[in-house]
Order: sequence, then structure tokens, then C-alpha cells
Amino acid sequence: MHKLSGLNDFVVRFANVNGTGSASANTMFAKAIFRMGIPVSPKNIFPSNIQGLPTWYEVRVNDRGYLGRRDGIDVMVSVNPQSMKKDIAAVKAGGYFLYDNTKALPNELHRDGIHYLGVPMMGLCMEQFTDPRQRQLLKNMVYVGALTALLDIEVEVIQQIIREQFKGKEKLVNPNFEALQLGMQYVQEHFEYPLDLKVERRDLVGDRILIDGNTASGLGALYAGATVAAWYPITPSTSLVQAFEKYANKLRIDPVSGKKNFAVVQMEDELAAIGVVLGASWNGARAFTATSGPGISLMGEFLGLAYFAEIPTVLIDVQRGGPSTGMPTRTQQSDILAAAYASHGDTRHVLLFPSTPKECFDFTADAFDLAERLQTPVLMMTDLELGMNDTMSEPLTWDENRQYDRGKVLSESALEEMTTRFGRYKDVDGDGIPYRTIPGAHPTKGAYFTRGTSHDEYAGYTEDATVYQASVERLLLKWETAKSIVPAPEQYQTSYQSNLGILFFGTTTQPALEAIDLLREEGIELDAMRVKAFPFTESVRHFLENHDQVFVVEQNRDAQFRSLLVNELEINPKQLTKILNYDGFPITADFISTSILERVHALKAV
Repeated sequence: MHKLSGLNDFVVRFANVNGTGSASANTMFAKAIFRMGIPVSPKNIFPSNIQGLPTWYEVRVNDRGYLGRRDGIDVMVSVNPQSMKKDIAAVKAGGYFLYDNTKALPNELHRDGIHYLGVPMMGLCMEQFTDPRQRQLLKNMVYVGALTALLDIEVEVIQQIIREQFKGKEKLVNPNFEALQLGMQYVQEHFEYPLDLKVERRDLVGDRILIDGNTASGLGALYAGATVAAWYPITPSTSLVQAFEKYANKLRIDPVSGKKNFAVVQMEDELAAIGVVLGASWNGARAFTATSGPGISLMGEFLGLAYFAEIPTVLIDVQRGGPSTGMPTRTQQSDILAAAYASHGDTRHVLLFPSTPKECFDFTADAFDLAERLQTPVLMMTDLELGMNDTMSEPLTWDENRQYDRGKVLSESALEEMTTRFGRYKDVDGDGIPYRTIPGAHPTKGAYFTRGTSHDEYAGYTEDATVYQASVERLLLKWETAKSIVPAPEQYQTSYQSNLGILFFGTTTQPALEAIDLLREEGIELDAMRVKAFPFTESVRHFLENHDQVFVVEQNRDAQFRSLLVNELEINPKQLTKILNYDGFPITADFISTSILERVHALKAV
């Protein structure tokens, strides 16, 4: 029978039961390969209940550095009877199915064309350990041990990770060592090993790290000078604020008094949370909130207030499957239009689209500068895949000489020197951005009434049609100014080489880049652009106008990003071909390349 083979190039999927302690064992497996200098890309696919339902953890190993999810499973590690039928079906022909054969596998679960590797994981633990809970947990380490032998992983690396994992709980180290050895020994006694799929130490990782986007964003907010985080817990953004609080407790404690120099406030709902952000920002603090799609819906009213009253606001949207409650633990890019035009009336909000944890860190810090410079909401659009999964990333770095951009804030001395009346909403410099003051900056000058109703240049209430129209048109001028200071798109060629283009953003980046290579092997050359921000710069328009057809890759049903391009740049919709994935799983390079290949052939046939 055919056997899959490959060196440092395969996908392992773990099929577990949620709440059985498998996450730490699976993570150890991914870390071990990473520490052997081989690029890895782990994806945690879990249900929205606390425990009991199927959960999966995929690890892609690829020494070419492709980090996107790939179709097909080479090695399936299955310990969940509920999902076993589907898990077997997911294994590629010639692949391997590693399972717990403490109980015999039913005949109906046998499939031709794949290799079954039965290891009595629970049976081995029953013989070796006495504590029932410990048996269940250590069963996970047995299959890690089996994989260590089967894939030729350096056992010393796994052992070191175990020591680190249980630092301070040394009593747990030896039992985990024993369970690891049980799995290895069983494979050595019963199977030919290693498999034709295996790993070999490389030096391809360099100084890169494994970190999730939520942690990186929390650190970015901390380094950006944020002192207030107001939130309401919602998957998948909760760990972002928790990361901010964790590191603030280490870095934001006054060394003399021991008091905290920050505030994390959990509110009764998302609307209240962003209300706190507006109040803190209006008072001069750097404040932010984090949420997901349902929170964006609730925050719309205050986002409109922040836009019209021109209050700096930072919001991080870790997107998930919608609509309504949708799929809380699945990934999508489904909040694009809701975030871009949040609130009623004519509003436009700055959006940032990071694609790596490093960019989550950088863009979060940039969001505070942009929000204060533009005096407007800035929304950073991540998603569950980036936010909650460990991702190989460049190290997070901070320039100690960096100065925060507080924008046009008038100090007491500047107010004192003014000989004309201060106008809060007066465009002095012709860029659409007025000057603001922090409450208490001056005893008599600089005060104004902050209102969400129609106002004139001096913040006075008005229903004069001409004044109102001038006010909202000034906000459009500010929008034009924003185009010159948001992150520019990335182009992957110095000059256009094809009449076909591909445009992507956020977590579609890695699979899109791999798909470009796959299509090149098929003789199809694509020019490529990654958009990093909204509003769109003129370079985005130029890219679209200089290609006959552009494939827009995104993860939602209604092609929201494509709609944004058409609406904002007035591009002919027929010029933009949708490449859409919205099943809740991260899009794959295989899907992108196959979809584009079909469309290219269809275009040639016309």
C-alpha cells in the first residue's frame, strides 16, 4: 500500500474532546518541532461549549515557510469516538491514522488506502498510573510520545518543554516523562519507525517566536501608553484584555507606592465599555476596548458619537463567525462593512488589517497615534485565527526613542498665547483636523461643550443647514488626510508583470502567497497586493485599474471587502472576482489556487 512520505512537510491533526487537557500536550508537540528550527503553523479549532464536544488542533510543518492552513491531513491522531468517522475520512490516501486501540476499532471505521497505527493509550495509563484524572491527562502525553518516535522528534526537546510547562509543579514532571516514554516504547516495539513522514533539525526559524495575536495586541496597547481598558468579555477577544492586564500588572505598578497606574474595567455590556473609552479618551487618557462582531453591533451608537464629536477611540475587533451569535469559536472576516460604516448617518472609520502577531503589536500602537492625530475612531480588524492561535512571527520590538503622537492638543501655554477665540471644530490648517484641549488645561480658555448634535466651529448647537453641511464636509477632508498617514499597502512586485492581479488582507495573506506559487507552477502569473488599511490609498486604485481582472480573497459570504473597494473607489464590479471562504475554518492555499484556476480557464473559454 502507498505510504505518504516527506521530510519537514506534512500536516498533523489532533482530534480530541474539549476539556480533557489535550491543549497543552498538542502545543508541546508544535513547540518541539519549532525548537528544532522548522517552521510550524498550529491552528486550534474548538467548540463554543466548556467541555464534551469535539475539538481539533492542526499543526502544519513546512520548511519552505508556508504558514497558511493546507487541505488534507497526513497524520490524524484520533482519541475522540464522536468524530472518528469524519476524522478517518479526512486522512489523505497513504496517510496515517493513530488511534487509541484500548478498545477494538469497529469494522465500519476501517478504510482502505490509509495506515492504521493502534496504540493502547488509555490501557497503558491504566497500568502505569493510579489516579483517574491523571490517567486521562497523561493519555495525551502517550500519543505525543508515539509521535516522537514515529516522526523522529528529538526527545530531549520534548522533555525540556515538559520541564518548562510544569515549572513550579515539579511533581508532575516525572509522570509526564513516564507517559512520553510509554508512547515511544510502544511504537518502538510494535511498528517500523520512523515513518516516511518525519522531521529533521533545521535552522529556518532564526529569531522568530510563537505568539498569538491577542497577546501581541495587548502588549501593543501597553507600549502605546494605554492606561484604560474597558471591556465586556466576548470570544474571541477576551484574552486580549487579559494579556494587557497581565503585563500591566508587571510593568505599570508604581515602584514607590505599589499602586496600579492603569485601570481595567469590566462593564455590564459592550455599549457601556466603549462609553468608558470615550470618557477616558476625552479626558486625555489613552484608552481602548476589544470585542467581536456582536459588540460592534452594540457599540455603533457611541462610535457615531466619537466620529462626530471627534473623540480619539481605539477598538480592536477580533472577528468571528456571524451573524447574531453565529459561530463564536470559528474565524471569519465578516465585520468589514459593519466596522467601516458603524453607526447611523454618514460615517467612515479608519480600519487596520494586521496579518501577523508582529503587526498586531505594531498596528495596535499605531492605532493610538492615528486616533489622536485624526481625532476619530480607529478599529483594528483581526480575527479568531490570528487572535487566538500561536503564530510564527518576527520578534516584537519597540523603539525607546519613539514619541507618542498626541495630535493637535493645545497646552496651557498655547491657549494663553492665543489672541483669537478657540474653536473646537475649526479647521485652522486646511487638513480637516481641528485643535482640541484636555479638560483643565487652562483656567479660563479652551473650554467647549462636547455634543453629538449638529454644531458649529465653536461647538455651539445649530440647525443651520449651511453650517451643518460644512461640518460634515470637513470630516470628509479629514478622511482625505487619513489616506496619507495610514499604513500603505504592500506590493509583491516592483512592476506589473501580468494582466491578472490578486488582492488580499489580514489572515488571507499567508495562504494567498502560497497560492500564487501554486498558480505559477500552473503557468499563471499574478501580480499581488496586500491592503493594510482603510481608507484606501491611491496605490490601491492604481493596482485595480491596471489589471483586467483582480481576484479579491476574503473570508465572508457577501464579499464585504470587495464591496468596500467598489463603493469607495468606484471600480467596475465585473473587474473584481470574488474568492470567498466562510465555513469558519481558515482559508487554504489549495482552495484559493483551485478557485482562481477555474476562473482563469473560464475567462479563456469566453
